[in-house]
Amino acid sequence: MGTLTISVDDDTEKTFREVAERKLGKKKGYLGQATTEAMKLWIREMTQEEIANDALHLLERSVDYGTWHYKGRQELYGR
Repeated sequence: MGTLTISVDDDTEKTFREVAERKLGKKKGYLGQATTEAMKLWIREMTQEEIANDALHLLERSVDYGTWHYKGRQELYGR
């Protein structure tokens, strides 16, 4: 388990503590649990954003599908 020392503005800290206490109850470790959940959510969102951007870049690239080797459907299916 890691230890982080971070600085956040007072309003954000106060709101975070209030919401965490309301959702998890004011028991030992509730701030750590809430912070861990928030960090996991942020990581998931950033990862999904990267995946979406990579997919968009792939769509923007032109793709060469080659040439057609048959003239019509009959040649393809032998009908």
